[in-house]
Amino acid sequence: MFKSNGLTIGDLSRHAGVKVPTIRYYEEIGLMPAVGRTGGNQRRYGKAERERLAFIRHSRDLGFTIEDIRELLALSDRPDTPCDAAHAIASRQVDAIERRIGQLQALRGELDRIATSCRGGKSVSDCRIVHALSDHAMCAHDHDADAAQTGLARKNRRGAKKQT
Repeated sequence: MFKSNGLTIGDLSRHAGVKVPTIRYYEEIGLMPAVGRTGGNQRRYGKAERERLAFIRHSRDLGFTIEDIRELLALSDRPDTPCDAAHAIASRQVDAIERRIGQLQALRGELDRIATSCRGGKSVSDCRIVHALSDHAMCAHDHDADAAQTGLARKNRRGAKKQT
């Protein structure tokens, strides 16, 4: 797959499991360096870029934000630096995951409560699930406030913009 003059963006995309537009996005925001181009204006990526993209992909898979990844990449570019900052970033992410798990458990409980309130066999106009979804006051838990606190509401509303 490695050509003597490097990987094309398509080859890099397939190798890393990251879509081409996402690689371009990472270049635009400075997570990936600008790379040389051939006479035909094709980007060519080497081993360092492939490893950097793998780092970014793995970090995204673990839920790190772009800013966290930017900080972690800066740290990885200075291997003799103490790892205290990396530890702090990872600890923050663990805390964020714990908060999200709590929120998801609350959402699951609420949805389970709503789902078990309906046994089926009725028309939709009499369906307790549809009524509960139409009237937030019927919920036993204020999951919208918890979602806002953990960032789930914002992410769910805007959808996934750039995915790896």
